[in-house]
Amino acid sequence: MAAISFSSVHASASPRVFRPQNSRNTPGLTLYSRFTPSFSFPSLSSTLRADTVRSRRPFLIAAAVKSLGETEQLPIAEAESIPAESGVYAVYDKSEELQFVGISRNIGASVSAHVKSVPELCGSVKVGIVEEADKAVLTQAWKSWIEEHIKVTGQVPPGNKSGNNTWVKQTPRKKSDIRLTPGRHVELNVPLEELIDRLVKENKVVAFIKGSRSAPQCGFSQRVIGILESQGVDYETVDVLDDDYNHGLREKLKSYSNWPTFPQVFVKGELLGGCDILTSMYENGELANMFK
Repeated sequence: MAAISFSSVHASASPRVFRPQNSRNTPGLTLYSRFTPSFSFPSLSSTLRADTVRSRRPFLIAAAVKSLGETEQLPIAEAESIPAESGVYAVYDKSEELQFVGISRNIGASVSAHVKSVPELCGSVKVGIVEEADKAVLTQAWKSWIEEHIKVTGQVPPGNKSGNNTWVKQTPRKKSDIRLTPGRHVELNVPLEELIDRLVKENKVVAFIKGSRSAPQCGFSQRVIGILESQGVDYETVDVLDDDYNHGLREKLKSYSNWPTFPQVFVKGELLGGCDILTSMYENGELANMFK
């Protein structure tokens, strides 16, 4: 981890109640009154954005430099309610000592990863959602929380000190995307529809997406991958845009599933739906129960 340097930050904005479904026109740091966070700085998860307007509890928008002290400290047990969105977060141990401040493109997946890797250091969290944020905005939000803590305590949080890799995400080796055929010019001995049928029935979760698992080619596919990652479920992916090894898959899959768009997610051999359905089930908790 690179050495940390800080510059002075000034802010004068005051918190105000804000409902995102009524306005999403300007970026800002949104502080959930109930949600919690995670993922280590400097590692960033994939950018995830909601594809449909969805109802949320009211939360506060505030200047990032003032937000750490004003943000509600929540028990780590509420981790499952954290949204898969960009933001800044602070993790406290069971003695309520701040251990780490991080930023993430998917705070829901980040907090889950921290809880699994260092449970003894995770007692509670604070989270600020940064709407429509680029890397610079996220970094500034992170920096303001760090600076606020240093001003109060005179110390950098232990996990943010140079050389401390406790909170750095250890990126697991990702699975390769499945290729249904040996190549478009090779004659198949088995009909493509049968190959699809075998695949979805022999694997618990299969996501047919645009692009690869590591580089989705549309926002809907990207969100599906982010949600599946946040659930920690073992899943397979198939790139419907791969015309070399999945030639003809897009039209054949539409016929097989009777579903006209992509991505398509199958669970235990049955079509669950596309991005909107998966997002809705993720937000109301149904998806977690399905994967148990």
